[in-house]
Amino acid sequence: MILTDVLKRWQVLKGRKSILCTGTDEHGMKIQQAANKAGVPPKEFCDRGADVFRNLANRIGISSDVFIRTTDTRHKDAVEYAWQMLQDRGYIYESKHEGWYSVSDETFYPPSQVQLVVDPPTGRKIMVSIETGKEVEWTSERNYHFRLSAFKDQLLAFYEENPQFVIPRTRMGEVVHEVSTSLSDLSISRPVERLTWGVRVPTDPSQTIYVWLDALLSYASAAGYPFTPGSASSGGWPADIHVVGKDIVRFHCIYWPAFLMALGLPLPKQILTHAHWTLGRQKMAKSTGNVVNPFFALDRFGIDIMRWYLVHEGGITDDADYDNRYIIEKYKKNLQGGLGNLTSRIMRGKGWDVRRAVKQYANPAFSEHADQDAKAMCSRIAALPLQVDKHMHDLHPNRALQTLMRAVADMNAYLQHVSPWTLVTKLQSISTDTTGQELHEAAKAGQSPEQLEAEIDQCIFLAAETLRLVGIMLQPFIPTSAKRLLDMVGVEAEKRTWEWCEVGKDGSYGLPMVDLGRGEKGVLFPGLTSDF
Repeated sequence: MILTDVLKRWQVLKGRKSILCTGTDEHGMKIQQAANKAGVPPKEFCDRGADVFRNLANRIGISSDVFIRTTDTRHKDAVEYAWQMLQDRGYIYESKHEGWYSVSDETFYPPSQVQLVVDPPTGRKIMVSIETGKEVEWTSERNYHFRLSAFKDQLLAFYEENPQFVIPRTRMGEVVHEVSTSLSDLSISRPVERLTWGVRVPTDPSQTIYVWLDALLSYASAAGYPFTPGSASSGGWPADIHVVGKDIVRFHCIYWPAFLMALGLPLPKQILTHAHWTLGRQKMAKSTGNVVNPFFALDRFGIDIMRWYLVHEGGITDDADYDNRYIIEKYKKNLQGGLGNLTSRIMRGKGWDVRRAVKQYANPAFSEHADQDAKAMCSRIAALPLQVDKHMHDLHPNRALQTLMRAVADMNAYLQHVSPWTLVTKLQSISTDTTGQELHEAAKAGQSPEQLEAEIDQCIFLAAETLRLVGIMLQPFIPTSAKRLLDMVGVEAEKRTWEWCEVGKDGSYGLPMVDLGRGEKGVLFPGLTSDF
């Protein structure tokens, strides 16, 4: 949800209309069994779960426009309509199905994708999915099938024409390989005597529609499917980006495109498949208790710290390991000691005037008067927006955020190198204790009051400009902290959009809009306790 929210907010930052849809997938055998175990009706069980995810989305500041539930009436109607369309077009047939079925994964696996293992807790020999490690059982039943194999050539042609359809590219290769080598027809219903919790097949009430056909259609039903002619785009269809976990790539990158092709609907433009968070280097699983409670984490660290950490450290290609100690360590180094420190050094520093520096140097002629180090730093700052935007375009928000944090670290290093506080001391010394002859000698040595003041202002301007640009680009990642940063730097509210993300574009800032306080009061990122 956070990755999707960051991508959505980035588009809004760039002045584009963007719609974010999330929600809950509520049908299937797994839900039916969990509700039975909890001793409550499935709908009541799902209502509780939906409330949890709604609350979580609100807690982490998700700017969602649509929250879809697969138990919504509008979704059920859309699923029934889609089934009828697929049946009318000859893509559904009835047949006996045998295979290894995983209740947990809600899917059948061919013999090549299962293996015999010994279950450590019980010592039982069980068959499990090689991909997920979940137990499977041999099932034989009569149900409906979707002619998935008929779309092999069409899918492969689509992948070839759209090589960036699946991000990262490594997973695109896996998808192409699977379609090329093992694309068989898909069982898309379950007998009611085995699965009651779901949408019934419209023409056969003895069968329940397979949860993954049902769930995937929620993207379309959320956008208003079935669409009246010309109305699809107003609801956001087709999606520019689907954001999914790596464990459901097959469903989203093979089944879903095939369903859409069969229905005659345009496909999403890209699918971002992210890696997982592990805990103690082990996969998180509710069954083993190896999990993190996100509400507890938010209580401990707050919204922006969690948003920042999960994007900055989270993996797109490779899994990342979660640990409270890592959050504290990264926070102290990057946010408190990096961005927060730079903000305090510049905006609370003594001996210089940020507003004067901005007014003097926020113009295209800056490089004409700057020394080589300042020119080099100005060039690096100027290149930053395009670098970050490229990472966002490539669907790597983690790299975009890491690039922003490196820019802050570079500016802190530059500030340490120039040491404007030392220049201030020299300037004060010359102003109070220097004779006319000494002023002349200082001027010859390049240390006249005017030269020192210019060097100080150049450095302060570059640091302030880094804060301004980074603050603008951090808004999709850490909205509250980015707003405070821009308030502290004095950037006007209407000048916080992408069009202002250019060196020297804004010469009106430099006076704080909030009280900067003393000590930790008023700092951007206060200290954290490490007692966890």
